[in-house]
Amino acid sequence: MPDWNHLRAFLATAETGSLSAAARELGLTQPTLSRQVSALEAELGIMLFERVGRNLELTQAGTELLEHTREMGDAANRVSLSATGQSQSIDGEVRITASDVFAANVLPKALKKIREAAPNLYVDVVAANDIQDLMRREADIAIRHVRPDQPDLIAKLVDEPKAYFYASESYIQRKGMPQSKQDLLDHEFISFGNLDEMIGFLEPIGVPVTTKNFVIGSANGLVAWRLCQEGFGISIMGEEIAQSETGMVRLLPDDPPVVFPMWLVAHRELHSSRRIRLVFDILSDFLSGQDVDCRKK
Repeated sequence: MPDWNHLRAFLATAETGSLSAAARELGLTQPTLSRQVSALEAELGIMLFERVGRNLELTQAGTELLEHTREMGDAANRVSLSATGQSQSIDGEVRITASDVFAANVLPKALKKIREAAPNLYVDVVAANDIQDLMRREADIAIRHVRPDQPDLIAKLVDEPKAYFYASESYIQRKGMPQSKQDLLDHEFISFGNLDEMIGFLEPIGVPVTTKNFVIGSANGLVAWRLCQEGFGISIMGEEIAQSETGMVRLLPDDPPVVFPMWLVAHRELHSSRRIRLVFDILSDFLSGQDVDCRKK
């Protein structure tokens, strides 16, 4: 079993992208951290990093090891919290940002777990479809469908939900049931947010609709989904949310779903703030399906 200090040095280097940043994060000198990473490579008999210009890049072996090391780090943190009882003494504020639809329909189940673990913690839910800036601390944790590229942000892929086209029973009675994606071109759609961006999203998946197909819409996802429920047109929606609603019909059931990644993102203060780390870990377990009981409630 490799030395945990060596693994921790590797994890910090992989996530920060440089020995100097990793050393600052762990409170070590750069030569000490470099020796720990080299010792891990020697213990495992593999090369974990290669230098490209001034940057360090993970090798294939390093990439494979990173996922397992992150899991070990998460587990070690949870054990520490449990053993010392620190989770009950955590207080202060944590701001979580997610889309309005997700914040209203999915997030509350995870928030129950957060309340149980840290009853003195205040959680501010920022329901916004635009991307809140974690670098400017507009939020502490974000749930996004696009991985950020800022080096000071930590991103973890926690799920890849499926989405389908849906319409209400009243709409199907009025306009008929489409049998193919080509049939969708003769139907009415509801837009979420920017209309041009939505058309640009639908075209590559074989639904080349135009502005004429969109009869109504809203920048607010909750409003747009409600319009779909009321029979104004067709909308794309995550399977978990749509299945919880009565009177909604999934269209083209034999077609493959639209799969979109779900990233859990936090600032690197995650490593030094117990309250942010606790909330991040609970959300990670919930969104990745590890907390099965929580998702069923």
